Order: sequence, then structure tokens, then C-alpha cells
Amino acid sequence: MAPKIGVLALQGAVAEHERALRDSGAEVRKVRRPAELEGLDGLVVPGGESTAMARLAAPVQLMPAIRHRLDEGMAVFGTCAGLILSADKVSDAEALVGFERIGGLGVVVRRNAYGSQVHSFEDDLEVTGLDSPLPAVFIRAPVIEEITSPSVEVLAEAHGHPVAVRHGRVLAASFHPELTPDYRLHQLFTDLSAG
Repeated sequence: MAPKIGVLALQGAVAEHERALRDSGAEVRKVRRPAELEGLDGLVVPGGESTAMARLAAPVQLMPAIRHRLDEGMAVFGTCAGLILSADKVSDAEALVGFERIGGLGVVVRRNAYGSQVHSFEDDLEVTGLDSPLPAVFIRAPVIEEITSPSVEVLAEAHGHPVAVRHGRVLAASFHPELTPDYRLHQLFTDLSAG
């Protein structure tokens, strides 16, 4: 049976994630409110602007609701801003003060650490579990500065930093896997959600 995976639809490349997940065999729906998390096996938290997403989620207490479902066993895949919102600690969190995040990923991240939009880049990554390099698009990407839990598995690195990690039922990437036609990371998450 196809896993049911939601895409947090507050900001970011929602349609691109939906397409990648459908191509990976998932049943997909948009999530904007806590009630829409019911029955999901997984949730993608896409890129965008982490403070804007936290502000949009705050009135309906969406971030604590996601964390509650994660604690119940729902898988979470955070990409770019989604990685920031999933991280247990953000080293430059001033803009996020007063807003709830999801947490659950044992890392410390720094927002926009690779620089502004003009410093965006693409790279081919060797990813644990994939048999050939994965194309990755980095746009105002966060950097994973530190792994704080021995349970975090580094799946890929770029420029001396982890850029794809897994911590139990949480998968996270500094980059935008939905912006290339290579959906193998989404397939990995679909399989994780189904398991």
C-alpha cells in the first residue's frame, strides 16, 4: 500500500515535492493545519524562508503538532528551511526567537551559511545508499555545523560539511532535491515512511 505523505504547504516548492513523491509511489496531500496531519506516514517540510514559515505556522500551533506526530512515529523530511526547522539547535536563531520549531534532529545548523542568492551552486553528491552521484541544488543553504547525537547518520557531505543526514525517522538535506529530475532522495523518504 502506498504511504500517505504530506507536504507542508506554507511556502517553497510544494508542487515540485508533490511530483517527486508521487513519482516515488506515495499518496500525497498538502498540509496547512494540524488536522491535516492525521493519518500521514510522512511529512516533507520544504525550503523557503524559515522565519516566514515559523510565523505562518504559529497561529494554528502547526510546529508543535508536527513534533507530536513525529514523536508518534510519523517520518519527517526537511529540505533547506525544513532542515532548519527540524534541527534541535540553530546557532543564529535570533529571527526565530518566540516561534516554535519542530526539532527532533540532533544537529546544530546555521541559516544561509553559504551566502546570499548569488552564492547558490550545484554539486554532485556521493550519498550513502545510492549507487551514483545525486545532483544537488543549494540556494541560500543552511550548514550543519555540528552533529549532537550519536544516532545521526551522515549520508552526504559537500565543502567539508554534512549536507544530508538521517536521525531515526527524520531525513534532512541542506539542498533542494525537488529541483532536479533525480528523485532518489524522495524515494528513500517514501520507503522510510512506508517502513
